[in-house]
Order: sequence, then structure tokens, then C-alpha cells
Amino acid sequence: MILVDILLVVAGLALLTFGGEALVRGASTIATKAGISPLVIGLVVVSAATSSPEMAVTIGSVANGEPDLAIGNVIGSNIANILLILGVAAVISPLIIQKQLLRFDMPVMVGISVLLVLLSLDGKLSQLDGLVLFAILVVHTIASIRMGKAATAEPDYKPTELPLNAKPVPIWLALILIAAGVGLLVGGSQLLVIGAVSIATALGISSLVIGLTVVAIGTSLPELATSIVAIRKGETDMAVGNIVGSNIFNVGLVLGLPSILFSQGLGVSLSAVAIDMPLMLAASIALLPIAFRGFKIARWEGFFFLSMYAAYMTFLVLDSTDHDATAGFSTIMLWFVLPIVAVTLGALTVFEIRTRKGKQGD
Repeated sequence: MILVDILLVVAGLALLTFGGEALVRGASTIATKAGISPLVIGLVVVSAATSSPEMAVTIGSVANGEPDLAIGNVIGSNIANILLILGVAAVISPLIIQKQLLRFDMPVMVGISVLLVLLSLDGKLSQLDGLVLFAILVVHTIASIRMGKAATAEPDYKPTELPLNAKPVPIWLALILIAAGVGLLVGGSQLLVIGAVSIATALGISSLVIGLTVVAIGTSLPELATSIVAIRKGETDMAVGNIVGSNIFNVGLVLGLPSILFSQGLGVSLSAVAIDMPLMLAASIALLPIAFRGFKIARWEGFFFLSMYAAYMTFLVLDSTDHDATAGFSTIMLWFVLPIVAVTLGALTVFEIRTRKGKQGD
């Protein structure tokens, strides 16, 4: 039985890889021919597509009476998107951050994350809460498209080359690539989740932890595949925009829409509100000073993100298994590692601000 589950995981990974390739190629073609910047395509089109596995898992989890799995999936995916996916992407190639992303989209990501925490304090996301989150997503999407159109109208805007070996691609072919990419991503994520959840359940792990770890990483693999393909094609705007946009879609669409559709809303466990949501918010906030420092994410910062994600995974594993080292590990993280991280980020930000002021004074 374990062998079958492993084969499902491998097959899911293969489908996710091919799906990411097809989706980026199709989306890049549409972006170029429609005069929309790759950043906006990453923020809107690709983000919505790569969030479809999370949506499928969330709706299925709520329908089957597993709200913890649904909540854990979204929270874990958002944490993985920043610390794991952006970390891996930055290690592969330093990521340039556009001003629109830093001044508008990242603050929206942080803002909707803060709102999610506040709305969850009563232990559930009601239909009204879901409507608010979904409305923010709609407003952000419209604003992103308008700003992207305005950017492409600038005299100094340089359109990106067409993908698919730089040959002109018909719109119908680009649409087929997008549809095929989405289908492969959804199918691959489902195979991966089925196999991974079966393995994790056999180990006696709770549904919340399964959602935060196995399912979250599984449904975040489309973002990883898409980001790697985008970087390989030189579309770093799409890679970063995909992650930021995906986090916004995960909260606004993947949690907002099911909260509206199901009359009982979504139940949120105390553990998620007390620990995991604040960590998701902290990861989002930590991205701001790093991106602000020179408008890029350097390789060493990518390694930093990966180390933080490894620490988070270690904590979840120790806590879920009631390991004796959990208390000591938590104490070290709370009173030693996290303060050092906060001071380092603050010092880097202050140094960058003073450096820029000095250059402007010259």
C-alpha cells in the first residue's frame, strides 16, 4: 500500500512539472499579445491557476467535514510560498522586485493576512467574513490589471519576447497550453495529496498538521514549478508576482469563496489562530524589508528563508509527535533565533534607507 502511495506522489510531481511549463508558456504568450506585463500575468492569471489545487482541496475538505485540513492547507501554502518557494527561487537566481509589487501588492498581501487573523479570532470564518476577503481579492485584481496596462503604455516599456522558442504563437494554442497546464496542475496535485495524506495518516498525524505540511507543500508545488520555469525563461517578474498573487488568492478566493458557499462558514481551530496564522503573517511581513533592501531578494536571503522554513517544519514534526525536545526547541526559537532575525532585518532596512538618503544627498 505504501508503494502505491509513493507512486501516486511521484506521478503527481511529474504532472505538476509539465503543468507549470505549459501554464507559463501559455500565460506569457497571452501577456505579450494582449500588452499586459508579465508581472500582472503572474499576479492574476498564473496565481489564480496555481491556486486551483488549494481551492479543490479546501472545498473537498469542508464538504467532507475536515475544516482543519482546509485551513491548514491555505496557511501552510502561504508560509511555504514565501519561505520555501521564494527561498528556492532566490537561491537559483536573485529576484528583482518591481516597485508596483513592493508599493502595492505586497502591502495588500500583508493587509489581507492581518485581516484573516482578526476575522478568525472568534473561531470561524462566517459568510460575511468570506465576502469581505473575496471583495478585497476582486478589488486587487482590477487594480493590478489597470496598473499593468498603464505600465505597458509607458514610452520606455520593453515588451518581453514570445515564449515557445521565440516564435509567434496563435492565441488558440496559448489558450490550449493554459487549459492543459491547469488540468495537469489540478490532476497532479490531487494525486500527490491522495498519496501523501495516506502516508501521513498512517503515522497518526492530525488533519491540521497534515494540511500545514504534506498537503500545503503538495499544493504549493505548482507555484514552485511555475516559478522555476519562469526564472529559467528570464521572467523573474512573473516568478515573484506569482507567489505574492497566489498568497492573496489563497486568502481571498480559497478561503473567502468556500466561506460564502457553505452556510456554516469555516471553523478555525485555536491552534491555527494562536500559532500558525501569526507565523504566516510574520513571513509576509519579513518579506517587506528584504524586498525593500535594494528591490531584490539575494541568494543569501533565499538560504535564510529556507532555514526559517526548515525550523518551522521541525517544530511541527516535534510538536505533532509530542517529542521531548519540543519545549527546548520552542524556547530557543522564541527567545534567541526570532529576536536575532528581527534585529537583523531592522538593521538591514535602516542601513538601506540611510544609504539611499546618502546617494540622494550627493
